[in-house]
Amino acid sequence: MSDDLLTRREFTLESALAILSAATITISGCGGDDDDNPTTNPSPSSANHPGTISANHGHEVTITAAQITAGGALMSLTIQGQATHPHTITLTAAQVVSVGQNQRVSVESTTDQAHSHTVTFN
Repeated sequence: MSDDLLTRREFTLESALAILSAATITISGCGGDDDDNPTTNPSPSSANHPGTISANHGHEVTITAAQITAGGALMSLTIQGQATHPHTITLTAAQVVSVGQNQRVSVESTTDQAHSHTVTFN
């Protein structure tokens, strides 16, 4: 019966090998993405998407990576930034998904103080 028992040294070695083999599987399982440069082609959940605002005078707007990841709903954003007045833009769920897929999306802001802006993402 004692032939089937492991010594403390054998048990420690077998345990270490088991842990390392699991880590190797996990490490080798990472990646697999064909994207060689994630900075120039961000995945939807890893990048913020700032909007470009026409006739801009201090307005700013960004769709965050968290908002892209949450997706699936109508989204209203205020574009005030350093301007003295706000505007609002509304994006449909489909438009939010498109922005997350790095596709160009343009929307018109509300009219405030007798003007509006076109906001373009990507």
